[in-house]
Amino acid sequence: PQPCAVPAGGFDSSDEEAAEEDPRPLPISWLSLSPVYSSKFLGLCSLPGCRFKDVRRNLQKDIEELKNYGTQDIFVLCTRGELLKYRVPNLIDTYQQHGICVHHYPIPDGDAPDIARCCNILEELRSCLESNRKTIHIYMRMYLSLTVAACLLLQLSNTLAPQQAIDSVRNLRGSGAIQTIKQYNYLHDFRENLAAHLATKDPVLRSVSR
Repeated sequence: PQPCAVPAGGFDSSDEEAAEEDPRPLPISWLSLSPVYSSKFLGLCSLPGCRFKDVRRNLQKDIEELKNYGTQDIFVLCTRGELLKYRVPNLIDTYQQHGICVHHYPIPDGDAPDIARCCNILEELRSCLESNRKTIHIYMRMYLSLTVAACLLLQLSNTLAPQQAIDSVRNLRGSGAIQTIKQYNYLHDFRENLAAHLATKDPVLRSVSR
């Protein structure tokens, strides 16, 4: 179904009046990146300010919580259309107004990032980590962000098996993480596809995979 028209003053909140805002802190899980990045973690959290179905979060409170963690960089993988759907159409602008650097890689629902885009995401993630910047990796669709997180683990350690990377994110987010054939295949083929992609690039760029 097509989304309903949005009034000039914002969203029609009549369907939300009976629902109370969730007072709980924004759930954030921290994925360890040791031993490559000792004492560093990649944060994965739900969408700040999301107001969809039975979820009613307060955007300002959620962003203040992220700021309290010292967050400097946020990766947003959802599309502008999805931000509209989840009632946070100005999320990226709001992050920037709070001094948070936004890395926006919109990937349509149901898709996986092609290897070139995945490489770009991983390169920026590693650049943030190596600059000692605190990074939060936002996930909208769990499979997508956890797949990217598992790819980061595989890129950081040549001795880590795909199943070990899968187990790491499952231990963090539960057994429902990385459960489809598409996810499995993407991770098991990641290193081969990465090598093939980097083989077409300049030798300087190939060093990113090491």
